[in-house]
Amino acid sequence: MNVRIVLAFVLGVAVTVGLLAVWTIGVDMPMAEARSDRSPAKAASTLDVYYPGTEKLAPDEMRVVACGTGMPSPRPKQAAACWLVELGNGDKFLFDLGAGSHERIAAQKIPYDYIDKVFLGHLHVDHFGDLGSFWLGGTTMNRLTPLRVWGPSGPTPELGTAHALKLMEKMYAWDIDTRSGVIDARGMVLKVTEFDYKAVNKIIFQENGVTIRTIPAIHAIDGAVSFILEWNGLKFSYSSDTAPNKWWLEHTRNSDISIHESFLAPSLLVSKQKFTAKEALIVGTIAHTSPQQFGKLMSITKPRLAVGYHFQNDFDTLPIMLEEARKIYDGPLVFAQDYTVFNITKDTIRVRESAIDEAIFPEPPTKPKQPVPPATSPPFSKFISSGIEKFPEVVDPIWDAINKAHGTNHKPPE
Repeated sequence: MNVRIVLAFVLGVAVTVGLLAVWTIGVDMPMAEARSDRSPAKAASTLDVYYPGTEKLAPDEMRVVACGTGMPSPRPKQAAACWLVELGNGDKFLFDLGAGSHERIAAQKIPYDYIDKVFLGHLHVDHFGDLGSFWLGGTTMNRLTPLRVWGPSGPTPELGTAHALKLMEKMYAWDIDTRSGVIDARGMVLKVTEFDYKAVNKIIFQENGVTIRTIPAIHAIDGAVSFILEWNGLKFSYSSDTAPNKWWLEHTRNSDISIHESFLAPSLLVSKQKFTAKEALIVGTIAHTSPQQFGKLMSITKPRLAVGYHFQNDFDTLPIMLEEARKIYDGPLVFAQDYTVFNITKDTIRVRESAIDEAIFPEPPTKPKQPVPPATSPPFSKFISSGIEKFPEVVDPIWDAINKAHGTNHKPPE
């Protein structure tokens, strides 16, 4: 295949400097020809920016959206680890759901009923810290479908995914109880599938032509994993967090998109994070994968596109990360930022940044809501009830107006 890579950098200076990279890999039509239909009264036929909710996927196409590319402490620019995979068959998957990533997911303008499958690489807060928000917050965002979560076991039962999420349900008991009598509660159901973290290339999900396998990862203690998704001849590999390991080398070869952590180089951990030299070396090359190690992995596994993440991607860190990785690897490479979007087919890989609607509202429900049964007991104690000020002269007209507008006859509670 004649491979053409078109890279356009758009630099904008405001409070910060932003970098927008548009890559098209495997395109035969020159960019100038693609834009020849533009006129003052005609819209562009191709867009260099992805606008969520406006583009259909082709039946054979995969879209991957970076919903979190940063560090354990999220920042406005980067949430913690989270990747959305959308397939042309309608399936959608989340890989990790780190702190701060929920708002990036919401920005994709996808009804919450359709984002019901979450795969956790391990139980660090930067990889599942927003799960509670996405689960229970999603019930107010019109999710009417149970949330399904897959995650690894641990070296002991209490360090596994099932135990962690059972405790999470208990922790949110007040939240669950308060919502249950007010809204359709079907989205509050949490279905957890725990699998053996030691399983090597084992199928943990197989539905609708999609196969997801797990391989062990090396990170912190036993109980971390990486994932491989295959569909329609396309292969997506995602490391979550791991040091370089034999399972990744063996099972992710020739991926169409290979997303692997590339932690800050040890020199940057010292200069930017203020680590000691020993801390930087241990964290940067043993607990995580440095950009040079990342480059070595990609040079061996040879993906169509290598994607690095899990570092503060800034104007002064990115050149150093690229320089380090390029000492080892000379193939197609992107260091992702939040909202980087990858459209993948067997012929092309297109990489863009996404427009962001910061005033997003939830999408409508995908099915009729069920009526909430009447409460069996008052929600408040006599003490709290004694403090209520009903203001009927204000509230009654509001109820009357809504009833009139919607043909209902609801009455305020006594």
